[in-house]
Amino acid sequence: MATAATASTWALNEYVVDHVQIDDVTSFESEAGSSGTTLNTSNATSTSDSWSADGTTIKVSKIQSGSGDDTITYFVADLTLTDATVLRSAFANNEFGENIIENTSSIAADNDAVFAVNGDYYGFRDAGIVIRNGVIFRSEGARGGLAFFTDGHAELYDETATTAKKLLAGGVWNTLSFGPALIKDGAVLSGIDEIEIDTNFGNHSIQGQQPRTALGIVDTNHVVAVVVDGRDNGYSRGVTLPELAVIMQGLGAKTAYNLDGGGSSTMYFQGEVINRPSNGGERGTSDILYIGR
Repeated sequence: MATAATASTWALNEYVVDHVQIDDVTSFESEAGSSGTTLNTSNATSTSDSWSADGTTIKVSKIQSGSGDDTITYFVADLTLTDATVLRSAFANNEFGENIIENTSSIAADNDAVFAVNGDYYGFRDAGIVIRNGVIFRSEGARGGLAFFTDGHAELYDETATTAKKLLAGGVWNTLSFGPALIKDGAVLSGIDEIEIDTNFGNHSIQGQQPRTALGIVDTNHVVAVVVDGRDNGYSRGVTLPELAVIMQGLGAKTAYNLDGGGSSTMYFQGEVINRPSNGGERGTSDILYIGR
């Protein structure tokens, strides 16, 4: 009984109780000297599937394939950025730490976002380099990550082979720590259907047909974000990681990376969630990637 009680207390502390390390991220970033491009939206145009301002353009498409229980439904946001720092990150409740969650749409609204997708759910774990909006939040490397640079390109990298300080000095704007990497140099990577990102308590395999979120880099300052719905027979079954890689490759991605999926997979555009999260509604997450108005 004592062992069970100890395990229960540990699990609650590890995965449920908020561990706030920074309680005002906006002020922390400001003090650290983070600055990004702010769009002048006086010339913004908006339709049901596109938005643009100051040369940054967002084009959103809903794509369906297959039929019956083999139907796949996914959303593609084609992002052409005037400047790499237009694509920003934001944390749940404007706080940094573990187990802090908020719905993607709420974080987006808090940051006046026109577009957002869920991020890597950094708050589920205590390791993995976290650089957001040009500021270091976590320095301990653990896995293969994705780094966006201020010059508009992005690279897959090994977190354990570098440091957050070196990345920042090299011009990194945002890092993401989930995975696996799906595409490198335009080619689908092998073995992605056998990878587990975490083996810690409470984490399940990310394999099989699942809802997914992924980012792909087509060219300098040209990013595609994809959210695949799933666990909804007749509407969308979800996709495997190899299937996701093929989707990203078909969109022209030279580099692609898998983000947190399942019930977290959410795409927000012009004030509303446009996909169908598999929980029947949004599931809280620790962070988003977004473009502000």
